[in-house]
Amino acid sequence: MSTSLWLAVVASALGTLLMRVVPFLWMQRRLNSDTGLNNMPQWLGILGPLMIAAVLGVSIMPVNPSTTSWIATAIGLFVTLLVWWRLRSLGWPVAAGVAVFGLVQLAAYI
Repeated sequence: MSTSLWLAVVASALGTLLMRVVPFLWMQRRLNSDTGLNNMPQWLGILGPLMIAAVLGVSIMPVNPSTTSWIATAIGLFVTLLVWWRLRSLGWPVAAGVAVFGLVQLAAYI
């Protein structure tokens, strides 16, 4: 592997670590103070859903935007939401969405 790839891996690992450790350490210090949970800032409760939304946004955008990839993405997203609505679980909707996305991509190239 090239040096630039290793640098990207290390930067991603550090960024992931810091996103988790910094709020934890900051809140640990705040919870040990006199005011406790009343001192928790509003942004800390919003941070988790914002990170999930960012990952979702990146995941929905096709790598090579074309008509086929947009159609496969839309159908995969629809199937993911449909299976989630039916089962209310996390694993099966993701597996179904990825499988349908792959099948649509495969069908388009056959």
